[in-house]
Amino acid sequence: MDMRILMISPKVRGIGGIAQHVSTLVERLRDRGHDVRVISAENLPILRKKGLRNPSFAVFASLRSFLRKFDVVHAHNVPSAIPMRLARGKRVLTIHGVYSENVEMIHGRLVARIGRYLERKAIEWADVLTVVSESAAQHYRSLGFKPVHIPNAIDLKDIPESGKRLYDRQVVYVGRLSKEKGVDVLIRAFRGVEGDLLIIGKGPQERELREMAKGVENVHFIGFKPRQEALRYIKGSDLLVNPSRSEGLSTAILEGMACKVPVIATSVGGNVELIRDGVTGILVPPNDPEELRKAVEMLLNDQELARRLVSRAYEVVLRKYSWEVVIEKYMEVYAVMGTG
Repeated sequence: MDMRILMISPKVRGIGGIAQHVSTLVERLRDRGHDVRVISAENLPILRKKGLRNPSFAVFASLRSFLRKFDVVHAHNVPSAIPMRLARGKRVLTIHGVYSENVEMIHGRLVARIGRYLERKAIEWADVLTVVSESAAQHYRSLGFKPVHIPNAIDLKDIPESGKRLYDRQVVYVGRLSKEKGVDVLIRAFRGVEGDLLIIGKGPQERELREMAKGVENVHFIGFKPRQEALRYIKGSDLLVNPSRSEGLSTAILEGMACKVPVIATSVGGNVELIRDGVTGILVPPNDPEELRKAVEMLLNDQELARRLVSRAYEVVLRKYSWEVVIEKYMEVYAVMGTG
């Protein structure tokens, strides 16, 4: 039965993991004949100043969703919860990561207290809570909720046939330039590495990171790139590195695995679900530039190990993280909720 679905998300465009997840979910639902309407920052007049983006998104999205009737109202992350509540229909809330932990890392403990309150209210308003990692599911279960684990996914038809290489030994980071992503640790790790690091993305820490990288000649800021171009940089690299201090289920890691590029990541959040250390990738402790440096140098110099990692990682993507698998999990959630 075809459904009318309202999808609410701060972002549905760009290289960010949430944007990719939501945009592909919308596309897959429409391919199945469902009527999907989208409310996002891209179609609202939000205030684009630091600290005002999410609050203004919540306000303007609420005005757009107020009393509109759908079979399913599907919101992504806590800022989307108020417009979700004001619409009419069965409510699904997807939290990408652990919201309050990310708020504390970026804004400190005082703001995190407010974040925890808003997070709890948002979950209470939803009929179903879904999360993208098992570690997040365990966290929310400990708070008394009953989350459904539906992971991020990768659309294999998006993977380019050829890559883009600028340097002989090329390592790439793709993502937001903000504290929780740990790019500062990656820059410190690259001092003295025989290889070049491409940093693709933008964010609030960009100026600070560029200042930190002055004099480190093998670190190169490429800036924001459209997703297909970013994928070509991944495809053309020897390694993809995710140095996060906090992570949900990284779409960038999935993209590296799908591009058959070996991945090094920190042992936080959903990274430990995506990567089996020494089997499908390499895990290192967070906030440890020395261990990160050792892992980068090891994989750059051990091509046989790199080949084994990418072969097994690709098998995992096909089995667990393709959209053919994940879309069915969302359809099961929608079906159990019923319509009306």
